Amino acid sequence: MKLAPSILAADFARLGEQVAEAEKAGANRIHVDVMDGHFVPNISMGAPIVKSLRRVTKLLLETHLMITAPDLFLEEFVEAGSDSFLVHWEANNNLHRTVRRVKELGKGAGVVINPATPALVLEEILVELDLVVVMTVNPGFGHQHFLHSTLPKIGRLRQMIEHLNHRCQIEVDGGVDETTAPLARAAGADVFVAGSSIFGDSAGVAASMNRLRTAIASGNGELRSSQADLEDERM
Repeated sequence: MKLAPSILAADFARLGEQVAEAEKAGANRIHVDVMDGHFVPNISMGAPIVKSLRRVTKLLLETHLMITAPDLFLEEFVEAGSDSFLVHWEANNNLHRTVRRVKELGKGAGVVINPATPALVLEEILVELDLVVVMTVNPGFGHQHFLHSTLPKIGRLRQMIEHLNHRCQIEVDGGVDETTAPLARAAGADVFVAGSSIFGDSAGVAASMNRLRTAIASGNGELRSSQADLEDERM
């Protein structure tokens, strides 16, 4: 079980301080969301943020490239201090080439799939990967509800990994909190990206991470069943 706090939800006026808090509280890595306004309808941070974070933390910086043509930016982020790259299957013209380039740069390679993308699209590339990320919301914005329809896909990926590439991990990203993280863990997830549930908690970063870790370890998660929640998933 690994926690990857997403700085998209952090207070950017205190970014270095909050990342330091997350590291002290036992975070395994820092998740950096990069958005270009084309692949997703939002614009976010770039290489300068990674460069700044590299000066304040020893944690692995995983860079989630929600952008078109990610190959054009790999070297820039490597120079800034990125340790691994997560690229989208849906945004890539030649996924195998991109993954191989990431490996040539000596960095970890992960592929992300959106909620509507089936697990089977990764069958031919899985042996090359260090990580598969299942988006449990549609990418582009924080504060979204976890899509429970993605849970069976996590299970299918776990079966594929056991057959093809035991070292590959499954990461879940989107709507991860004390209720949904245990469900993803039970389905087969190893790494949990959490933004709002960590940085948006008034109790502080350390307390929120401890509660999330405890919830995952205890397996206390319940499927939402209200009509309103089901409507959220259909939107």
